Formats: sequence, structure tokens, C-alpha cells
Amino acid sequence: MEAPLAERIRPKNLSEYISQLHLVGPEGSLTQQIKRGIIPSLILWGPPGTGKTTLAQIMAQESNRPFYELSAINAGVKDVREVIEKAKQSGGMFTTKNPILFIDEIHRFSKSQQDSLLAAVERGWVTLIGATTENPSFEVIPALLSRCQVYMLNPFTKEDLEALLHRAMEVDKALLNKKIDLQETEALLRLSGGDGRKLLNVFELVINASEGEDIVITNDRVMQLAQKNTVLYDKTGEQHYDIISAFIKSMRGSDPNGAVYWLARMIEGGEDLKFIARRMLILASEDIGNANPTALIMANNTFQAVSTIGYPESRIILSQCAVYLANSPKSNATYMAIGQAQSIVKQTGDLPVPLHLRNAPTKLMKELGYGDEYKYSHDYENNFAEQEFLPDAISGTTFYEPGQNSRENADREFLKRRWKGKYGY
Repeated sequence: MEAPLAERIRPKNLSEYISQLHLVGPEGSLTQQIKRGIIPSLILWGPPGTGKTTLAQIMAQESNRPFYELSAINAGVKDVREVIEKAKQSGGMFTTKNPILFIDEIHRFSKSQQDSLLAAVERGWVTLIGATTENPSFEVIPALLSRCQVYMLNPFTKEDLEALLHRAMEVDKALLNKKIDLQETEALLRLSGGDGRKLLNVFELVINASEGEDIVITNDRVMQLAQKNTVLYDKTGEQHYDIISAFIKSMRGSDPNGAVYWLARMIEGGEDLKFIARRMLILASEDIGNANPTALIMANNTFQAVSTIGYPESRIILSQCAVYLANSPKSNATYMAIGQAQSIVKQTGDLPVPLHLRNAPTKLMKELGYGDEYKYSHDYENNFAEQEFLPDAISGTTFYEPGQNSRENADREFLKRRWKGKYGY
């Protein structure tokens, strides 16, 4: 059986590699490391189909190292240990040519699986290259992450994707026997969702479905042939972002029915449940905030529960949280407050901290007046003493304006009693 087009034209060296010039261009950081023959353990983080696996294979080939590959989807701790043992035997302790162990979708490894890699990486038995589409800060354990450098791969641009199509027509033996007139590419690019592998799969599907050697590719032709093969929910394409957007906006708009429907669409489409939970965690703070502080606790507990409990039970927990967030009163006051404060910081720079708010750990600092005239709130009635907490240049600037809801209306009355007109309260 013939390999797919994406596999047939997979680049064999850096000169054939498309995109990611910040990493593999003439002055790219990985190019320089390959030239020096010193490749650290690293994590390649980027969208699907941007060449993470290919890049790992090229790094092994150009540095003349043994290459071992595991997929986190079907590998267990036993598999990891077996590969590490083979790598130790092929590499040896006194050579810089230690084998490369590539783990695809490393974010799917459990903590125990990631723990099993630590000794091999730390002692130099292997050079680990992990590939992930998820933020390593969330998905890779700190002990392993601290031993790896993280390199980000950028999404393919339109020019990158079109270059992939032209390279396929120029180097693939099967396509060289056909006369392909690539008149339009918009539909191909749209269906690919920026994923180079998917682009080539759709391209090959259209070519194989076309009779004869003369093949004209137009947007209509692509949609006619490929649309019936396109899944209802694409985790990496445009629909992925449209549906998560509809889900968030349904909860923000206090519609539990819309929230549950779009949640179901994502679950049925195979979306990463932790991705859904993480987005609800953000919404709980950004769109609900102090109108219902319990929402953040609920969302955080949901994320922790989903991380512990697998499908299908997690769908119940996600549904409960989505309905709770949709039914909660809404406020973006704290979101707006930090945005405005950051804007002021960018405009005014590093304004000096008022002397009375400064710490005074040394005798000299005390002599200079650090901490003088600071009022310790608990020494005053109602645990409050009016004093200035902002730099002089922005004194009185209001960042937090309580929202119009019962919880923050109480905050507003509290601030009025405390500040008596200052900050506009």
C-alpha cells in the first residue's frame, strides 16, 4: 500500500524544510545547535501539522544520532523504559552522540510516564525531544520541563501552505505523471485549517478522485470532492475556534441551553476536555469575577476533576459547571481594572514607590525615611486608615469600577464609606 502524500514528500534535511525560519533558517537557533553537534533535550510546541515530527527526525539525521520514537497515545511506562534501555546500549555514557528519544503528543503522558523519563534525561542517556500542541507549562511536569528547552513552532502562513503544494507537485513521483493545473487554492487552505499534513491529504484526495491525467483544481472542485469527507467538528481548524467562541458567548450571555449545546458539539467532536475546562476557568474570572466569586472556585474544581476523571463521566461535570457559569451574574470589572492598570504602567513607566510604602530592612533605609508615616491598618478603627497607595503622579486614578450587580454594589458602598469620594467612589 502506497504511503500518503504527506509521508512521501516528508523533508529529509533542513534545506527541504518549509517555514520555521526562526528555528531552522541559516541563523536559526536549532540550525546553530545542529552545526555545533550539541542538541539539548527540548520540547517542540506548535499547532498540528507544522512539522514537529519531521524536525525531530532531521535533527537526529543531521547530527548522526540513533533515533527512537514513541507516541504518547499508545505507549506506557514499560514501553518508555524499554526504549531507554535500548538507547543506553546504543549510545554509551562517554559519547556526545547520545540517542534521540522522540515522544509525539507528550502532553498525553501521565505524571508517572513523564517521571519515568527524568533519570534518562538528567543522566544524558537520551536527548529527549517532545512534541506537543498544548502549552507545556500546563501539560509537562515541572521537573521534566526544567530539564528541557521549549521551542515554539509558528502556524503555517498562506505562503508556507502554497509552497507545500508546489513542492508536492515538483518532487512526488506519482504527481509528476499527472498534469495538475492548480488554478485556485483558497478552498484547500481553508479545509486544511493551517495543518500541512491535512492540506496534503485533501490535495491528494482531490487528485485521486479526478479522472485522467489532466487535473484542474478550483475551489468549487475541491469543495465538491472534499466536503463530504470533512468531519463535522475539526479540533484544529476554523470550526474549532468558532464553536468554542459560541460556547463562551453563550455562558457570557447567560444562556445555559446554548452553553450545553455547544459543549455537546465539542464533546461529540472529540475535543480535549481539559481545553474546555480551561476556557471555563478563564471565563469565570473574566466575565463573572466578583459578581460571584464562587464561580472561579467551581471552575477550578471542574478543571481538577476533569483532569482526574476520564470520559464519559467528565461530560457531566463540564455540563454542571457550564450551566452554573451561564446562570451566574456577570461582571468584567476586574478584567477591565487590570487592563487599565497595565495601560497606565506602559504609559508612565517605573514610577517610584512612595517612601511610606517601602520596606526598610537596613539601618540606612530607615535613616532615609523608608516606611516612615506608614499607617498599619489594624491599629485603627475598623481596620482602616486613609493613606496614599499609588505613586504621586497617578494619585487618585480609578482602576476598579464595581459592576452593576448585588455583590459588587455592596463593594461600591463599602468603598464609598472607606474612601469618601476618592477614586470617584
